[in-house]
Parts: sequence; C-alpha cells; structure tokens
Amino acid sequence: MRTQKSLLFATVTILLSFLCTFAFAGHGGKKGHEAVHIEGGDHVTISGTIIDSHKEPVSEAVITVHMNGHDMAHVETGGNGHYLIEFMVEAGTMQAAKFDMKIRKTSFGTKTIHFPGEDFARKDKHYYVAEEVSLDRVLGPAFWISTVVFILAYVLIAFELLHRTIAAMLGAAMMMCLSYTVGTVWPEWRIYSFERAIRSIDMNVVFLLMGMMIIVGVLKNTGVFQWCAYISYKLAKGKVFILTILLMTFTAVSSAFLDNVTTMLLLTGVAIEISLSCSLNPLHLLIPLVLASNVGGTATLIGDPPNIMIGSFAGLSFMDFVIALALVCTVCMGVLFVYTKLVWGKEFTKAQASVANVEEFTAELKEKYKIYDPTLLTYGLIVLGFAVFLFLSHGYWHMEVSIAALTGASILFTIGVVTGKVDILHLIEKDIEWPTLMFFIFLFMLVGAVEEAGLLAVVADWILDLSGGNYLMSMTLILWVAAIMSAFVDNIPFTATMLPIVAYLTKVIPGAENTLWWALALGACFGGNGTIIGASANVVTMGIAESKGYKISFGGFMKTAFPYMIISIIIAQVWLMIFKPA
Repeated sequence: MRTQKSLLFATVTILLSFLCTFAFAGHGGKKGHEAVHIEGGDHVTISGTIIDSHKEPVSEAVITVHMNGHDMAHVETGGNGHYLIEFMVEAGTMQAAKFDMKIRKTSFGTKTIHFPGEDFARKDKHYYVAEEVSLDRVLGPAFWISTVVFILAYVLIAFELLHRTIAAMLGAAMMMCLSYTVGTVWPEWRIYSFERAIRSIDMNVVFLLMGMMIIVGVLKNTGVFQWCAYISYKLAKGKVFILTILLMTFTAVSSAFLDNVTTMLLLTGVAIEISLSCSLNPLHLLIPLVLASNVGGTATLIGDPPNIMIGSFAGLSFMDFVIALALVCTVCMGVLFVYTKLVWGKEFTKAQASVANVEEFTAELKEKYKIYDPTLLTYGLIVLGFAVFLFLSHGYWHMEVSIAALTGASILFTIGVVTGKVDILHLIEKDIEWPTLMFFIFLFMLVGAVEEAGLLAVVADWILDLSGGNYLMSMTLILWVAAIMSAFVDNIPFTATMLPIVAYLTKVIPGAENTLWWALALGACFGGNGTIIGASANVVTMGIAESKGYKISFGGFMKTAFPYMIISIIIAQVWLMIFKPA
C-alpha cells in the first residue's frame, strides 16, 4: 500500500512538471509559418499581430491569404498574437496583384483585409508588409457554453456541493471535451485548445504554494507553533483578553509569512485547550484568531492565496505588497482588538473570574508544548530567514517568488531527510496539500476558458461603462464587489476570475496604476472574513472546532464577523482614497 501511495504521488509530481513545461513553453507563443517556393520568384512576407478590442493578443486565430483569388498560405497566430507568413510568387507579378487576408477565430467576428501588391515595401526580390488587425468579440455558442459550465462549476465550489478540486477538474475537462468533440463538428462551439488551457496555468502560484507547504511541514516537526502558544499564555499570566490579543498578534504575523490555512491548522487545537483551561467557549477565541489570520495574510504577497495570484499575474513584488498593504492591515488589526473587546468582552470577563491555578496550568503547558527538536528548528529558522530574504529582494534579482520558496523548501527538505529528522514519504503524502495544488491548476484552466470565450471581456466592459472610466468609482466597485462576493464564495476562484478584468481596467483608466490591484487584494482577503465559507482558513478552523464539539452556524459566525468585515472594507476604502498606494 505504501508503495502504491508513493507511486501515486510520484505520478502527480511528474504531472506537475509536465504542466510546468507546457505552461512556460506556451508563454513565448508559436508563430504560424507556411512557405511556397517558386524557383526564381519573388519572396513575400506578411507579418503582424492580431489583437482584440482590449488590445490583448489573440492566439490561435486562423489566417488565410489569397493572391488574385488563389490560396497562398494558411497560418495560426501564436500565444502572443503574432503571425508570420512567407511564400513565393512569380517574378514581376507583385505590382498588379491583389491580396486578401482572412482572419477567423471562434468567439470573434471574421475579418478580411484587402491590400494591393503595391502597398508592400520592397528590397531586391523581397516584399514586406505588416498588418495589425483588431477583431471584435461575438457572443456565439462557445461564449454561452463556457459561461454556463463556468457558473455551474462555481456553484458547486461556492456551496460545497462537490469537493472544489473535483468541481474545478470537471469544469475544465468539460470545456476541453466539448471543444474537441462538438467543436470539431461545429467550429463555433470550440472554446479553446489544450495548448491554450495549459498556457493559462500559472505555475508560479502552484510552485510557491508547494514550497511553503514543504517549509511548514518540516517546521511542524519541531513543535515551535505550539511552543509560541504556551509563551503567549505565560506572558498573559492568565489574563484572558491579553492572551487573546497576544494569540491574535502571533496568528496575524505568522499568516503574513506562512499560509493562513496552515497557521490555523497548527494553532486551532492548542487554542481550544487554552480556552477550556480558562473556562472560555473556544469559539470566542477562535473567531478572533481566524479574523486576525485573514487580516495578517493580506499584508504580504505570500500570506493569502489571492495575493499570491495577484502578485504573479501583475508582476508585483513582495515589497510592493508590504509597502502598499502592511500599514492598513496594522490599522485593521488595531480596530480588530477593539472590536473583539466590544463583542466578546463580557465572556472574557467571566472567564477571567474563573481562572485558577495559572501557575500550575502554565507548567503543564510548558511540559506539553515544548520544542522537541531544537536542532531542526535552528536549521529551519536559518533557511526560512534565507527564503524571506529572497522574497524581500526577488524584484532585484528579477526572480519569481516561487523560486525563493522552492529554494528554501529544497534545502530544508534535504537537511531534514539527510539528518533522519523528516520522513520523506510522510511529508510528501500528508503535508503537501495535493488537492489544493490540483484545484489551482484546474481553476486556472477554467478561468482561461471563459477568458478565451469572452466572458471576462464582457464583465470588464460592464465595469468600465458603469464607472464611466472614473478611477474612484472603479476602485470602489472592485473593492466592494470583491468583498461581498468573497464573503459568500471562496475568494480564490473569484480572484482568479477578476485578474484579467482588473488588468484591463488598469490599462484604460487614467491614474489607476497599481491601486486597482490593491483594491482587489483588500476586497478579496478582507471579504473572506464575512462568513464561515468566505475563506479556506474559516472553513478549516470551524471544522476542527465542530469535530471537538463546538459548532457555530453560518448565521452565528456571520452575526459576529460580518460587521467587522464591513468596518475593515470602509477602512480600506478610506485608505485607498487618501493614500492611493502606487
């Protein structure tokens, strides 16, 4: 059985490598090229770019060139929208020739360009012409099919009717299957190609998450997270509200540099035990902790999955996020401390009155939650420090953040295995969340399908029309729509959907610069605090609490968390209006 599991995970790893190879190879774009050779004739070159109404390149557009009604060449644009056509014609026929270039692409209107041979530039026996062609979107069968499949997959994910990885995989597979079956019979039903699907996967996000999972998986073997909870209890000296503030602070800081889901996985069990020792309902501690986790994760590029996706898509560095968001997150944390006191203050006071034998329980925690592998922890902190240094300086090196994460992970993984302190199979099987990584892969493919079919272009145009091209209105729309949507559906698929839309708005709205990206990040991350299903950390934390016998309803969580979400979004709105971080 263990061998079978090892083979399974080896297969998944190979699949990821295969996808990465295709993803990065596809970004360079292929160029269509077909040449017809005529001995002693003239050489003709037609080149250029096919773009859409948003000035974005159109890949896989089929171009047919006719000369005086005769078929001369068929080519297809590459991933960057470029095309290159070369063929030979009989000498002396160019001046009187008439050329027709027909461009076809599903979900776009067919366009034909006419130009005479005399429009070509000439050098000896070579004739050249460059044409940039803009295609208009058409809401045909491919658009409606991809939209329906996307919405159905989104519903399955949002309401947890099916595991999100399976839902995303089913949606992506349906998109491609329809494209290659029905789309072969009726081309207007073709959504996108396999190559386009692979190009839509952002392997920078996938490898960054994998690297951080490995680092946390190794550090987990040292007991450092539980030890920090014990230190917090010791510093609070039995004062429940002070303990809550310390744990919230530790959670927020940890979530800024580690995945917030992992942080809550490691702290939830300890927090429940500490709450019970104080005669406090664990939910009154866990809810503030998960709110702090989502706020803290917003401050950096690697703290929350939406930020990872935004940073990779927009080319924003670790320090860009820190400079733009760390201070507003600090302000929101201060407000959260006050909010926690107002909402749960009476419960903290009652718990404080029942606290007894603080010294005895502190000694018990000291014995139970101690660092049991200081050597591995030393190695881990050194490697983590090095990885953080690479995160902070990756812009200088022109290096993707995933490289920093994988470098730290590989070094720490090697140290753990060589020293015999880490079980390689256990870490690969248990600590690397393969369903999450596969979810991201299929999610990117899903979003790539509706982007190719034109749904995202329609939404972008709608937001642009609604805002009238005004920066303040656009920023407000993105911030609040992101917050409300992320409160009721998982913020990861919503963010993936919004990335191309915000990219377009950033280009066409004067003065937007990077501020719209910050509006999306703040809305998606802070909005996740609104309901129990708004962020993965919420679901994980409340799930563990329920397994321990402490269940809270959807309405119960929303009643306490949603008001704080609204407050934090108002703070973000004011922040973006006043400071407008670039």
